[in-house]
Amino acid sequence: QVTVVESGGGLVHPGGSLRLSCTASGGTVSVWPFSWYRQSPGKQQEFVAFIDGGGTTSYGKSVEGRFTLTGDNTRNTVYLEMNDLRPEDTDVYYCNVRYTNWGQGTQVTVSS
Repeated sequence: QVTVVESGGGLVHPGGSLRLSCTASGGTVSVWPFSWYRQSPGKQQEFVAFIDGGGTTSYGKSVEGRFTLTGDNTRNTVYLEMNDLRPEDTDVYYCNVRYTNWGQGTQVTVSS
């Protein structure tokens, strides 16, 4: 019912920044909330960030203070600003919309 598309992944040096985008389309009911998770083979899925339609956010312990999630209600789009990136942030990042709809993921690699 809802199509989810992520973008913005890539390669960045330690200490650098990246911005991921997630856009939801389709459906007749509100697409909010949005969440971000990250996971790679051999690793446990990890919660990254959450935002509802009113702009209320929450973050995983490992990224709190470094990542910021904002939303644009008119465009059904959220932006995950990732700062002070570390090698352990390397992962595939997945956007989740309204709890049950998932994007295909975008690769983030932090390496010197």
